[in-house]
Amino acid sequence: MPIIDSQVHAYEANTPKRPWATVPNWPDHVTGDEMVAAMDKVGVDGAIFISAFSQYRYDASYAVEVARAHPKRMAIVKPVDPDDPAVADVVADWKKTPGTVGIRIMLTKENGRGPDHPGLGRIARAAVQYDFPVNVLCWDNVDAGTALVDRYPETRFIIDHLAILQPRVPPASPQPWADLPKVLELAKRPNAVIKVSGACTLSRESYPFNDIWDPLARVFDAWGFERCLWGTDWTRAFAVVNYEQAVKPFLETKRLSDSERAMLMGGACAKAYGWSPAPKK
Repeated sequence: MPIIDSQVHAYEANTPKRPWATVPNWPDHVTGDEMVAAMDKVGVDGAIFISAFSQYRYDASYAVEVARAHPKRMAIVKPVDPDDPAVADVVADWKKTPGTVGIRIMLTKENGRGPDHPGLGRIARAAVQYDFPVNVLCWDNVDAGTALVDRYPETRFIIDHLAILQPRVPPASPQPWADLPKVLELAKRPNAVIKVSGACTLSRESYPFNDIWDPLARVFDAWGFERCLWGTDWTRAFAVVNYEQAVKPFLETKRLSDSERAMLMGGACAKAYGWSPAPKK
């Protein structure tokens, strides 16, 4: 089974050619070539490249360039704008773009949209029409995410980052898993799967972050490994863990059987997105 990282962000340096919308505490650049090189060092076969909302908002042109350069290693997901009345047409155009496997919406409290926002409805219906899963960032807003999943039962949703707010700098909060009961309740929805992405950033311990495994065991029990997609959320996690540190705990832990590891670190992701990296020769 290939190892597939369910969420990475690559981007160019901040220049007038492709200026950033904001400047997060990430490296000055992690290009597609650099991301693939980092994956090669630790044995990651492929990745779902989520166009970086922090830098590029709804412009996924750089992701398209990277997918063109690395079609056997990267598939791409684009954030779409619920406030765009023509968002369904945007989804239709995205479906025609080589390498695309999904779309993404931001349902965080700071965006100020409820699950009944009409634009989210347009996106959910377009996702069904064009057979895309909808990635949802609803950390610190799990109730809204759950309501959205319930509101559109025909839409396939992929819940980002365990639906748990994760730190951009260490340490993790004193109670990093406070929303875990809501995450376990969300597992009852058959039209949702969940990314176990950025989990190492929730640790209160140093590498190899052994304190994440008890709460993650509850996630695996509730969701099932076939609905859990491992990922690093690198480079967002850069200030907390490096790429190798985000990968190796999952490769080396004794808390997973070989079959569980294979499903978590690749099988579930391939099923959810309908994509796998090309086999190595």
